[in-house]
Amino acid sequence: MGAGLAFAIVLVYLLIVVNFQSWSEAFIIITALPAALAGICWMLFLTHTTLSVPALMGTIMSMGVATANSVLVISFANERFAESKDALRAALEAGSTRLRPVIMTALAMIIGMIPMALGLGEGGEQNAPLGRAVIGGLLFATVATLFFVPAVFAIVRHQRAEAA
Repeated sequence: MGAGLAFAIVLVYLLIVVNFQSWSEAFIIITALPAALAGICWMLFLTHTTLSVPALMGTIMSMGVATANSVLVISFANERFAESKDALRAALEAGSTRLRPVIMTALAMIIGMIPMALGLGEGGEQNAPLGRAVIGGLLFATVATLFFVPAVFAIVRHQRAEAA
């Protein structure tokens, strides 16, 4: 499953490269994924949950939502950058304007996973790692998507504009 996760990340990266037709923008988008992995590890550690197949499935789910939220922010930042040619301003507007959609997406997933993460009922503990991984990953990835990804966008776009 670990190799599958790595393969999924590489495959998503290559898919984003094709979609955005840029290696650097795909890199900017996936910069939220290390935060998601940190959140997953943190949550599994705090809840004394072992790494298992359901936890790795939750990891893949949270990676997908984190990537989708980053795509949302970067797409908006690209639109603003095309209008103003100011990378910092585009990043700030993207972070503030896309705040609500990103939080709504992550919060809906987190709230939906709380019953599963609690592991109540017969057999509930079997899928609890999935819910815990998703919750931990999205808590950290959402913060990274709203603050870190726009900062990386501003830095990369500013350097690329200076080089041109």
